[in-house]
Amino acid sequence: MKNLKMYEATDKMITLIKDNYNLLQALGSFGIKLGFGDKTVRETCELNRVDTYTFLAVVNFTMNGYTNYDEDSQIDIRTLLRYLEASHTYFLDYQLPSIRRQLAESFNEQDSLGHLIMKFYDGYAREIQRHMKYEEKTLFPYVTALLDGRPMNNYNVETFSKHHEATDKALRELKLMIIKYLPSDPQSNNKLTATLYDIYNNEEWLMQHAEVEDHIFVPAIRRLEEETKQNDVTKNISTMVFKNGQDANETLSDRERDVIIALVQGMSNKEIADHLCISVNTVITHRRNIARKLQIHSPAGLTIYAIVNGLVDISSVKL
Repeated sequence: MKNLKMYEATDKMITLIKDNYNLLQALGSFGIKLGFGDKTVRETCELNRVDTYTFLAVVNFTMNGYTNYDEDSQIDIRTLLRYLEASHTYFLDYQLPSIRRQLAESFNEQDSLGHLIMKFYDGYAREIQRHMKYEEKTLFPYVTALLDGRPMNNYNVETFSKHHEATDKALRELKLMIIKYLPSDPQSNNKLTATLYDIYNNEEWLMQHAEVEDHIFVPAIRRLEEETKQNDVTKNISTMVFKNGQDANETLSDRERDVIIALVQGMSNKEIADHLCISVNTVITHRRNIARKLQIHSPAGLTIYAIVNGLVDISSVKL
């Protein structure tokens, strides 16, 4: 639930933290050190050489949903850029490895299902890394060049928006797998519960990170492009990414179950069509229906579903 208070430069920094402890991570990404005592937001930001207005823009957006930044020329892009770069470092170098360690400690080495969960998580981590590394290698240098008066004609904010795809789908699947299919002993259950708590927090953090990019950073880049007279930039960026999916109905038809079994066994669409005496187009339709009903879009996720629901025996699956 959003906090409806609009925070100002004269508010105590400790008041913001009391109202929303999630800001602690944002402080680190802005380069603001703890130990600020009873200083105001302005005093704390100035002490840490952070643009106060931009800091409050991110705070008021994440805490109360204020989004009127499309024409806000007071946003300092360099401050935002440092914030986003530091957020990437925090997530890639600390959060992702930390959750992986927690997951690994929750499973027995001989637990084949746990092994599949770890494989699933590693795939998710690679996707997040790919997504963030793209921004670090392409978007951020582009923005730096714009700020330095060296516009790059082969790139623009529209190109970025096309690549700014959702990456939370696999994370939602991971949570569902752990919650629904991994009953365990009390000790392991406690570890998994703690890990799930961190996963949920990270999902919220990722969504906020993406929204800051979409609603504050991207408009600022667009204004910067207009200022440097790159008239080929589109004025319409893509809508907010990382949208939550709706709960799925897991009721499958017998034919859809047959398709899942075949997929888990490694068959291609053509091989499934021949095996079940149906067309390739029908196989593709079944696969779409399966993904929609189960909200599972990866081979690892379908494999776990098939095992825990008795569609295949785990001994017959190549791990």
